[in-house]
Amino acid sequence: ADLLRRVYAEAKRAGRVGDFYLFHLGYPEVSARYNAIGSFSRITEVATRIANQLPSEGNSAAFKEFAWRFVNIIARALVALGRRPDYQQVRRYINDIEPLFVEYAREHLRRKGSEDWAKSVAEIAENTKERNLPAALRGRHPEAIALMRYLQEQDLYDPVLDGLVSAFKYDKTYFDKIVSSVGPLMEKLTTGKIAELISPDYLNEADNRPIFEWLEVIRRKGIVYVGLDALTDTTVASAVGNSMFADLVSVAGHIYKHGVADAESGPNQTAAGLPTISMHADEFNELIGEEFVPLLNKAGGAGFQVTAYTQTWSEVEARIGNRAKAGQVAGNFNTMIMLRVKELATAEM
Repeated sequence: ADLLRRVYAEAKRAGRVGDFYLFHLGYPEVSARYNAIGSFSRITEVATRIANQLPSEGNSAAFKEFAWRFVNIIARALVALGRRPDYQQVRRYINDIEPLFVEYAREHLRRKGSEDWAKSVAEIAENTKERNLPAALRGRHPEAIALMRYLQEQDLYDPVLDGLVSAFKYDKTYFDKIVSSVGPLMEKLTTGKIAELISPDYLNEADNRPIFEWLEVIRRKGIVYVGLDALTDTTVASAVGNSMFADLVSVAGHIYKHGVADAESGPNQTAAGLPTISMHADEFNELIGEEFVPLLNKAGGAGFQVTAYTQTWSEVEARIGNRAKAGQVAGNFNTMIMLRVKELATAEM
């Protein structure tokens, strides 16, 4: 709270309160809103940001890959339908992909199908008998099965549709086992008031809490205080924090290639004209994940300056779980300042 007060007071003293955003998972009623998977350079980033929160050691690695694939199928379909991905939607369609498949298939047939597609689908639905279906498709809505069969007859190839059909055809119990790792994570991210913060409803005019995006904040030289409330719920804190870092890495890549100017405001800046983006990460060991490393070693070219704070270096090693990787992180900080060192390993370092 002291740091927050200080940041706010300095913003006010500089006459920049209008550029100050507070994002705090512990105080959702006064927090700004932020969709960690809503903006990206490449569509695959959405799946990567979610799957990176899952364990990847031993047997979990295969499940992580499956989870990545299904989230990617969902994200591609949402974007193709003109919708912005968020955690609520991903959770909904991971639990039941049928509505998304039906919506996308109808849209696809409206664009590319023959004029009488609706009639043909209705006929197939009428002639579909539950007892003749393979076990995996029993209990599915007749229209969804009819759409799938009609599309297979038409041979209209579409990569997004192909993914949706393959997910739709899986046996439900098998599918649940495959994505069982991602279910609990999505549950944590979409429960209670936090859900409104990280899956903002852009069309709800009654909610006047601002929604921010990193590129927009950087353009206006904004000030953002982020509180992840790790003391209350470490899992949600690290999932949101790491998705936020992944988003920042993506933004850094965009700035590195195109500068911070938007298309309307004229040509790109030179590297010398880039703003300095100062980032201070306290309780660094709570935050660090795969996403943080590229932010340290590659984002300097995009104007990022990262300052991180932690009690002992062992905390960082324990969090990453790999000494070599922790060394890689240490090597990417140019300057290290150590005060009041109590641990021998940190003192030697």
